[in-house]
Amino acid sequence: MPQTSVRGQQMPSSPIRKLTPLADKAKQKGIKVYHLNIGQPDIATPQMALDTLRKIDRSILEYSPSQGFFSLREKMVAYYKKFNINVDADDIIITTGGSEAVNFAFMSCLDQGDEIIVPEPAYANYTAFALGAGVNVRPLVSTIESRFALPSIAEFEKLITPKTKGILICNPNNPTGYLYSKEEMMQLRNLVKKYDLFLFSDEVYREFCYTDEHYVSALSLEGIEENVILIDSFSKRYSECGIRIGALVCRNKKVCENVMKYCQARLSPPLIGQLIAEASLDASEDYLRNTYEEYLERRNFLIEGLNKIPGVYTPMPMGAFYTMAKLPIDDCDKFCRWLLNDFSYENQTVMVAPASGFYTSQALGKNEARIAYVLKKEELQKALFVLEKALEQYPGRIG
Repeated sequence: MPQTSVRGQQMPSSPIRKLTPLADKAKQKGIKVYHLNIGQPDIATPQMALDTLRKIDRSILEYSPSQGFFSLREKMVAYYKKFNINVDADDIIITTGGSEAVNFAFMSCLDQGDEIIVPEPAYANYTAFALGAGVNVRPLVSTIESRFALPSIAEFEKLITPKTKGILICNPNNPTGYLYSKEEMMQLRNLVKKYDLFLFSDEVYREFCYTDEHYVSALSLEGIEENVILIDSFSKRYSECGIRIGALVCRNKKVCENVMKYCQARLSPPLIGQLIAEASLDASEDYLRNTYEEYLERRNFLIEGLNKIPGVYTPMPMGAFYTMAKLPIDDCDKFCRWLLNDFSYENQTVMVAPASGFYTSQALGKNEARIAYVLKKEELQKALFVLEKALEQYPGRIG
């Protein structure tokens, strides 16, 4: 039998999806599973997007341009201006989800053996894409005690070597819900400028900021215009993860030229998805405001409920729709498997994402879980009650 690649063997499993087979088995046994493990919104997609899907009238479902439809990119230019992001349509490249944008950014900017600094905990697929590109991740750990604030610039500088090529951030952050302040963004800007680094900035959750501190896009920072690669997606703000439409936005023409080679190699982004995405940009202010207010209410309810459970602590997230919670347990990976394999309360259980998968070091995050508040408040209430019962019965409970 031929040997599979070392690269494939080393590729980490998703901490978000790896337990799905266990959840499926639980459901087959008739157990209700409350999914707090994945950022799949349950809020309805904008009506005009659904209408566009239903009314597609084409005799051929053709290839689209490799960089995406111009009409879509032109509408995105107007959208970005609302956030002080001033770009042209040619600065925007449509990708197959935000994930492809991250992958193409790494492949276009980084060489084998290069290093990037990533504040952790971080979205697990960043590490997977870095591994695929032959890039080494230098983690910089933030802590739950500091509410996962950006580590000091002095800590960043300790990690910079001749191989350091970039910094990757997610703002607002997945998995922590942290929102970087203007001061933190300016500190990053100065660091990027000082060492002439790329700044990869995943800003998928910009619509969900729950604080008076305004969201500051990396692409709005002066003096590093050609250093920034912005990652975006339609999935979360319009509740349409399945259309797989994202974007890479960059003012650096050489970077865009490289990215386009990968875009041409994969031919084109999804045709149907682009049509739906373009229609979604016409979503009313009421839709966006109601979605925002719904997540804000869910956030407040979930955080209050979690912190009432004995032994549980979570800081108040200021963005996105996730929180990282410290649980009174020995090992969250074991706990998550136990929830699905061995536990149920009145035929119900809960699925969360073990935090170890959001750290490079498997020794970190052992007693932490990422919890997504993507269920209605009534469902969250039931899930919190079941989680409390589970923690009371878990054999590996600490304290």
